[in-house]
Amino acid sequence: MISLFFISLRRLLLVLFLGCAPLVWAQAPAMPQPPEIAARAYLLMDVTAGQILAAKDIDAPVEPASLTKLMTAYLVFDALKSKKLDLKQTLLVSVRAWKMPGSRMFIDPKMQVPVEDLVKGMIVQSGNDATVALAEGVGGSVERFVELMNTQARALGMKGTTYKNPEGLTEPGHTTTARDLATLATRLMTDFPEYIGYYAIKKYRYPGTPAANDTNRNTLLFRDPSVDGLKTGHTAAAGYCLVATARRDLPQVGARRLLSIVLGTASENDRANESQKLLNWGYTAFDAVKLFDAGQPVATPAVWKGSAPTLKLGREQPIVVAVPAGQGAKIKTEVSRPDPLVAPFAKGQAVASLKVSVDGQPYADIPLEALEAVPQAGLLGRAWDALRLWIR
Repeated sequence: MISLFFISLRRLLLVLFLGCAPLVWAQAPAMPQPPEIAARAYLLMDVTAGQILAAKDIDAPVEPASLTKLMTAYLVFDALKSKKLDLKQTLLVSVRAWKMPGSRMFIDPKMQVPVEDLVKGMIVQSGNDATVALAEGVGGSVERFVELMNTQARALGMKGTTYKNPEGLTEPGHTTTARDLATLATRLMTDFPEYIGYYAIKKYRYPGTPAANDTNRNTLLFRDPSVDGLKTGHTAAAGYCLVATARRDLPQVGARRLLSIVLGTASENDRANESQKLLNWGYTAFDAVKLFDAGQPVATPAVWKGSAPTLKLGREQPIVVAVPAGQGAKIKTEVSRPDPLVAPFAKGQAVASLKVSVDGQPYADIPLEALEAVPQAGLLGRAWDALRLWIR
């Protein structure tokens, strides 16, 4: 039922925000200038390459409004994945959930609603009532769930985010940043591809609720067939906000995903237009260039004191960089690694880096991992290599 359309890019993508970026912010050659974007803050990220292509005030604190529900969804999806919750399981609707103001799914305490319907109500209808029902179902209480939200934000490295509620209504201290939203959105897509298809649903309503309340507020879903998520938000304080993502298939590269975040626009139409402007610009102003396939060794250097003579270095995901349009032929790469390499090495361990230059200028720095484990050699092998290293 759910479309599995997001390619997992775990570890390549989000470390950009967690302190050991797979790609440095693109710096050279002269970067294309983004279009004028009528928003308080915005960010455009090439998710496939793990690069920020354009940004404004991405660390400024902002009210997230219903973009808060991205974190609520993260915790709900995690509960589903760990079998603490089941899609067919029904949850009671509390009086607190029923009385939630703002956008609603229109459920009431007489109902027992399946978790899957509550997820659709939260995502498609942006229902605050559905959101609170899910928060109570996962956390036991809204207060406990908010604690879980903040704990998860810290775990993801969202240093500029503090949650006060699960639905996003204005409350003192309830803030985030565009950078943190990019962190959350990319992790949501890569950690839970089996559930993320809910964000592409255009229309939904629970039986017996108003038919006029069935349309997803992300109008880009209806305008651009490459857009398949994610979430809108609006309060008087936050303005009109949208986290949008698009996937377009390209020759030689395959699926290329961009993520746009616009915060504090003036209207529902403006948030869609500005997001579309960013996405279209990103796809045309930058070319995606695949340097190496997933699992392809970038280098195979010698290993000392190991059970194998060499170590294959690469990444589990394709290595892709986004460069200004027409600059792909000017890319050069060089592997930088410690010497000597002394075992043991665990599979997935960061060992070296791939330095990318464009037209002779440094452009990106991509960590390379051990594609296979290389345990230590036996005592005799280690002693022999120790002698060789000493002579060397």
